[in-house]
Amino acid sequence: MGISRDSRHKRSATGAKRSYYRKKRAFEKGRQPAATRIGNKRIHLVRTRGGNQKYRALRLDSGNFSWGSEGIARKVRVINVSFHPSNNELVRTNTLTKSAVVQVDAAPFRTWYEAHYGQNLGRRRQQKQAPAGEEEKKKSKGVEKKLAARYAEQGKVDPALERQFEAGRLFAVVASRPGQSGRVDGYVLEGDELAFYQRAIRK
Repeated sequence: MGISRDSRHKRSATGAKRSYYRKKRAFEKGRQPAATRIGNKRIHLVRTRGGNQKYRALRLDSGNFSWGSEGIARKVRVINVSFHPSNNELVRTNTLTKSAVVQVDAAPFRTWYEAHYGQNLGRRRQQKQAPAGEEEKKKSKGVEKKLAARYAEQGKVDPALERQFEAGRLFAVVASRPGQSGRVDGYVLEGDELAFYQRAIRK
């Protein structure tokens, strides 16, 4: 039979069977789902209608994720799939699709934040365990003043996000379509959206 994307086989809104007036058409064909998993990067090229190409990602382990409130994006490692709005089976098998909630490595974002604001982020445990002899790199008074002003203006991080930085993992949503574009890109969850998904994950 093959996979067909037509809707002529479906009944109408009132339940009537539609008349069958033609055979299947090539432009109604569908393909097998990509079922992109987490692993070493593996992408297949697929020829599509008009000689165009799709990038079918079979395995991906990293992608570009943006931190919206700070206006930056970094290439980070995808650790696992934590929640999926459509199917729990996709969570169990760590399948990457659009709108999947994943955990990503927090280190690249933390490195940027500490360089940009001159403040530690999510390092409370490390500060307690650090030996007393270690000294911070010296900065000029002008640089310290600039960093302090920058931090006071917009450097405050939401407590829920800061707890994730302590754990070294951030919740993010996949916004790209890995089976079509061959990429797993998205954005870090913050605010009400983060609270919503944390409640869903706890359930």
